[in-house]
Amino acid sequence: YKRQERQYAVAIDGPSGAGKSTLARAAAEALHILYVDTGAIYRTIGVYMYRHDIAPTDAPAVTASLPEITVALRYDEEGLQRMYLNGEDVTKEIRLPMISKYASDVSAIPEVRAFLMELQRSLAREHSVIMDGRDIGTVVLPDAEVKTRARRRFLELEQRGTPKPFDEVLRDMEQRDYNDTHRAAAPLRPADDAIMIDNTDMDFAASLELLLDGIRGRVAS
Repeated sequence: YKRQERQYAVAIDGPSGAGKSTLARAAAEALHILYVDTGAIYRTIGVYMYRHDIAPTDAPAVTASLPEITVALRYDEEGLQRMYLNGEDVTKEIRLPMISKYASDVSAIPEVRAFLMELQRSLAREHSVIMDGRDIGTVVLPDAEVKTRARRRFLELEQRGTPKPFDEVLRDMEQRDYNDTHRAAAPLRPADDAIMIDNTDMDFAASLELLLDGIRGRVAS
């Protein structure tokens, strides 16, 4: 990544399936800045709980295990984010289907969010970044120069080759959205100063250009 004349942070949030990660990754590449997938960080915590047979909804047990966990984020030669759990590369394991539920549950625990907050903020202090997640603009990077909120639900079933029926996947997404908007710790909501990106009727190229226009406009001002 080449150094920018001005360092800045972009926070992208929105509900499940809104295309946050796809757009954020492409925008980071176009702007030559660092992309941070914050969901992968919570998935890494989920992997630890899964491996140690700790129920992700058992807040006291999860919290008690945090001192035993070291989470690191690195980038490979292609610039792709890789996640490390206590020194072990778990990039593939965090994408296993059962880890999604673990990640969602542990992310609702305030102590877990506080535990990972400094890791995310330190990345923004050291680099120009685009971070996507569900509370990036309101909690993790409230002072980010640019905040955007994605609305569109991307239908990625065919691309991912998921064996789940569409209706089942849609129900899972809606349940995650409900849980995230009603949780006590950092509930999902748009930042007051967020740019709304409504790309319901746009293809990917137009969606990306809309996002880049918003970022460039805020950074320039």
